[in-house]
Amino acid sequence: MPVSLILGATGAAGTATARLLASAGHTVHLAGRDRAMLDTLAGEVGAAGVHELDARDLAAVRAVVDTVADAEGRLDAVANLVGSLLLKPAHLTSPEEWDDVIATNLTSAFAVVRAAAPRMRDTGGSIVLASSAAAQTGIANHEAIAAAKGGIIALVRSAAATYGANGVRVNAVAPGLTRARMTARLVDNEAQAEASRRMHALGRLGEPEDVASLVAWLMDPSNSWVTGQTIGVDGGLGQAHPRPRG
Repeated sequence: MPVSLILGATGAAGTATARLLASAGHTVHLAGRDRAMLDTLAGEVGAAGVHELDARDLAAVRAVVDTVADAEGRLDAVANLVGSLLLKPAHLTSPEEWDDVIATNLTSAFAVVRAAAPRMRDTGGSIVLASSAAAQTGIANHEAIAAAKGGIIALVRSAAATYGANGVRVNAVAPGLTRARMTARLVDNEAQAEASRRMHALGRLGEPEDVASLVAWLMDPSNSWVTGQTIGVDGGLGQAHPRPRG
């Protein structure tokens, strides 16, 4: 039974991933900032543990990873689904906003690799990070988030090379616009939602389950020959430019 840890477990994709892993028989540990929401989700999926955590704190991430690995005797997979969304041009982005975007998205991803890879060196394992379609194609007013998510793509490639000899796989998912609490002001505004749908070749916005299915696939030990990849789950947003719809 694989032992899996999800950071950002109470977000939309994190919750959907927890449900999928639990249904597949994983021993699931949940980490996030909201203890009440973690406890509710843990009760639903039968999680083995909950861990209140600020994923921007490198020492705190290492402590949670070590706690899970020590308690279970192994750690097979970790997904970092912590993230944020800032839609501003560079000249309107404050230093504080920039720091927060980098810390929430890139620093948390680095913290997970830094903590989890050493604990997987003896048995192998999977680390899954969250990039974005915005890091793979130019989208206006995404400078800060695109920079942070682009850093995750580079982190994936380097970490995959560093830890591959130990059987540690490092990959990322790159979603398009997906329904979640942090995207509510976009997806709940019909004019903005329609404009976004037109940018996605498949003509619809993403659902949390779309992202979770790929995260869970990458975490599955049976998919042991995939590493160094950033895979779009984005309706085509990152790579395909759709024809105008009439």
